Amino acid sequence: MMESPGIRSEIAFFDVETTIRTRPGQRYAILEFGAILICPRKLVELESYSTLVRPSDLSLISAGFVRKGITLEAVSSAPSFGEIADEVYDLLHGRIWAGHNILKFDCARIEEAFEDIGRPPPEPKGMIDSLALLTEKFGRRAGDMKMATLATYFGLGQQTHRSLNDVRMNLEVLKCCATVLFLESSIPDIVTANSWASPNAQTRSHGIGMVLPVDKNLTSTSRPQFENYTMSSPTDQILGKQILNFVEPNSSEAEYSNMSRFTDQIHRDSVQEDILMEEKSVPVSPEISLPAVPEGCRSSSFLAIDDVSITSIDASLIPLYHGVRKIQILHKSVTLKLHCEHLKVQFTISTKFANHAGWPRLSFVVDAPPNLCQVLGECDYHVRSLLWRCGSTLDWRPAVTIYRNIPTIRLHIPTLVTGDTAKYATEIYHKEAATGTEKKLLFSRCDPADLDGLFTVGTFIDAFFSLDSYDYQPNAGIRLVAEKLVIWPK
Repeated sequence: MMESPGIRSEIAFFDVETTIRTRPGQRYAILEFGAILICPRKLVELESYSTLVRPSDLSLISAGFVRKGITLEAVSSAPSFGEIADEVYDLLHGRIWAGHNILKFDCARIEEAFEDIGRPPPEPKGMIDSLALLTEKFGRRAGDMKMATLATYFGLGQQTHRSLNDVRMNLEVLKCCATVLFLESSIPDIVTANSWASPNAQTRSHGIGMVLPVDKNLTSTSRPQFENYTMSSPTDQILGKQILNFVEPNSSEAEYSNMSRFTDQIHRDSVQEDILMEEKSVPVSPEISLPAVPEGCRSSSFLAIDDVSITSIDASLIPLYHGVRKIQILHKSVTLKLHCEHLKVQFTISTKFANHAGWPRLSFVVDAPPNLCQVLGECDYHVRSLLWRCGSTLDWRPAVTIYRNIPTIRLHIPTLVTGDTAKYATEIYHKEAATGTEKKLLFSRCDPADLDGLFTVGTFIDAFFSLDSYDYQPNAGIRLVAEKLVIWPK
């Protein structure tokens, strides 16, 4: 017998996996739904449910389509959403909903799926979006706040992008973050900023809970009782009470009083995840020109990444720069510039976007070692915190982006424009294989084609770059501006 929604106290963590949109206006189709019910007092798993879902239009999945272990063959034999709608409704309706980025993505997919079968969607009585919650409460100390990044930070393993596994990982990440915040508030003199560890450090015991693998062939619509998944502890019970303090209530006056009201906002505000990491431009204000790099820039003005003290990083607001607010990133009260060696090119030169004068914005992507990720994560945290205190509400773009489980950064090559001519503001050198000496490359013109053969995928470089903060529509973040690049011999 269905329990009355009014007395449903469990938290429903859920996640959907969907098709990829291939054209503007195309809707997502749900391929997998997974959920767990959690006791809010003990944070133990009470029930679980997961199933693949057959979309109404199988042509959305090509014959060779394989995404996150979900194949056309497996989905073709799965139930349709209409066949599992009762189970999904019973799991979600009248409960607190929880998930990572559910406000902007998963909630909209659930409403669309129920709309497609002509049924009213389930209604939550509260909402916990761990992306928004942890960004506000935990900060950017773990990087870009994606689930894969947070899981790596806490040593929970790799994200599989399968619904049931992801929601269990979501709960463990939430526990870890809440534990850190609880300790920081309880013993601030002991747990300080000096306690920072590398994002790849395996510092967490899995005694309180573990993430179990998902059966990739799971298509059953049964809802088995899951026993002995998580061992409850006194700490979990305390954290359960604290987590509930951040639940968005669902009432007739609340912002999220019904699904249809906030889904309109979701559609307006959502930014589609770029699965193939299609390069998007970071807008450059017409009033800002990137600083010129003096001839023969001296590497001595750059700090080797291993010489950076995390606790010495800070950010300060400087007077208006050409009418635009600017933030300076400091290390021991000196402007921070970084020097990193042996970075591997992951994406070659991009010329897809142009600035307001029509000149191409040149950039390329390299991998980011753990110590660089930690430094840039700290810079992100300080700059974003300062922007928030100044009232900025723009979407934040982290300096480090995870691509195929590889942390990456984008290095920008600015151009200096004089009249109708332009030249690279970045000094580019080639390292001789025999002697190791650096030979400066000279360019008679600013032609991106000249760089195509230099920054090919797999090439190693040394990079000397500055950190330039920006804060104008539609985003805020830190741009990494290359002042000197040294290309290793192939």
